[in-house]
Amino acid sequence: MVDTTTYEHRVTSEVGRLRTVLLHRPGAELKRLTPRNNDKLLFDGIPWVGRAQEEHDAFAQALRDRDVEVLYVTELLQDVLEYGEAREQAIRDVIDDPRMGDQLRGVVAGYLHDLDPEDLSHVLVSGLAHEELKTAHGLVYRLMDRLDFIIDPLPSLLFMRDNSAWIGDRVAVTSLAMEARRRESSLTGLIYERHPRFAGVRPLYDPSLEHVEGGDILLLSPGVLAVGTGERTTPAGVERLARQVFEAGVAHTVLAVPIAQERATMHLDTICTMVDVDTVVMYPPVAHSLTAHTVTAANGDLRVSEAAPFLEAAATAMGLERLKVLDTGLDPVTAEREQWDDGNNTLAVAPRVAVAYERNVETNAHLEAAGIEVIRISGSELGSGRGGPRCMSCPILREDPPNPT
Repeated sequence: MVDTTTYEHRVTSEVGRLRTVLLHRPGAELKRLTPRNNDKLLFDGIPWVGRAQEEHDAFAQALRDRDVEVLYVTELLQDVLEYGEAREQAIRDVIDDPRMGDQLRGVVAGYLHDLDPEDLSHVLVSGLAHEELKTAHGLVYRLMDRLDFIIDPLPSLLFMRDNSAWIGDRVAVTSLAMEARRRESSLTGLIYERHPRFAGVRPLYDPSLEHVEGGDILLLSPGVLAVGTGERTTPAGVERLARQVFEAGVAHTVLAVPIAQERATMHLDTICTMVDVDTVVMYPPVAHSLTAHTVTAANGDLRVSEAAPFLEAAATAMGLERLKVLDTGLDPVTAEREQWDDGNNTLAVAPRVAVAYERNVETNAHLEAAGIEVIRISGSELGSGRGGPRCMSCPILREDPPNPT
């Protein structure tokens, strides 16, 4: 029977009541991490996979307990791989790797074509090791180390925020800067393009464009975006995204926010996230030094303001007198530690209700003292890739936020 259900997809803020979210439950790809490759695959440590899965299951259940529909990317991917054209596209994307060479590419293509949708989905996410393809031959295969991957695993797929972002009723499939993560956008893009649930969805951005990552995109209020630019999202990416959202009519103001190019502050959402329509939780050392250029449309081009303090520029764009700020940590030492442990990386499930890692005790206390309900989850293993609840989630449907009082 054909599913004729019509689904709504729309996100206009960070804090409107969350209705549907896309997650990736960690799996075998995390088991591929070793001391030899974890840096290349962008993990600071090697997680205990079973515990990471338990923590992620608890995260997903906490969302369901708040009436949030949870979708899993691997389940959607298996669905689309049932379709011949989508299957061919997925295989073309993964073998389009100049490291393979023609001979190995042909062997890999044949191997992938023989897999059923579930096994093919597994390989696309978890990778294919040299020793798992015993039938391979040729120069490239012979010269590879036996511990190398022919298809790299995608452990950072856990952080679903980065490879796509919904802005209004349009989806931006982003252009990831790090080579180790670029296939994530290909898989997510395939789902949005081919899955019946997303039939009719219009793309807003695609991976062929300048580098933009979803962790740098904050939907401050309907029509107002803040986009960090630094280690992952380039100034050219911010400019391109601004043009795209203005042309699509899903935003009228973009704040371009330069951020320090440091490992701990790779994205804007590692130093600032929203917990209410007029309130952010923010890393104190940058709260009053962060700046923003206000970008608006002007006669078919872009008007760019001089730099102004971020909090002032954001409040003005949002039509507020001021933006309330809750600090990470208690003092400079705890602030630095809790920022590193993703204390800023909260996920609002409704205004004044946020999911946060339980280990960030001082930050959570600040939130509760300000009247924010904190849904605590464990993240001892999930956080080893440096990402919190916001990083791990891609909202697909939120209610529009209430007006600030």
